[in-house]
Amino acid sequence: MSLEESYPNLKHKNPHLRERAMAEIAESYTEETISELVEILYSEDVTFRRTAARTLGVIGFDTVPFVVEELNNSDNSIVRASCADILADIIFHYGEEEKFPPEVIAGLQQALQDPNPLVYLTTIGALGTLGKSAFNILKEALEVDNIAVQVAIVDALGSLGDERGIEILTNLAQDETVDKYIKDSAFSALSRLEQVIKFNQ
Repeated sequence: MSLEESYPNLKHKNPHLRERAMAEIAESYTEETISELVEILYSEDVTFRRTAARTLGVIGFDTVPFVVEELNNSDNSIVRASCADILADIIFHYGEEEKFPPEVIAGLQQALQDPNPLVYLTTIGALGTLGKSAFNILKEALEVDNIAVQVAIVDALGSLGDERGIEILTNLAQDETVDKYIKDSAFSALSRLEQVIKFNQ
């Protein structure tokens, strides 16, 4: 019996029933359950797809090998972007950095080479939740010649809580040769980074 048959409320219009189905799955999942949830990411039913993604995030680290595999190898850009979002969700909710499986960082770093802008930007957002271990990856990615991507990276650097970001963001905020949008974003990110560092001390 498929998940769709076992848990019809995964597609229900009522969000509370969907939440209940997600919780029930997360309490009794198997490896097969995770595989089925990953398959649902390909569904054309947006609600069904998003609920499956959220359920994978709730299950947590056990889903990482499956999610990273799709992030780096799926031929569907929506699925790849969903997988980056799932990793961000797992990182956010299970946020002890030393416990992250190494596949998380490796998978996101590889996804930065994705040709699809949505996947690329979603990956940057996920890296922004990862913590200090993402600093060098984001710093190198900042060299890309794309203002929207640079702004996304600047925003991510402002969330890491890494003191090394202060110099980078300060230089960008003061550099008269960079785009004004990037300058303004760097100034805002710098203020946020200082608050994050202060909060973490």
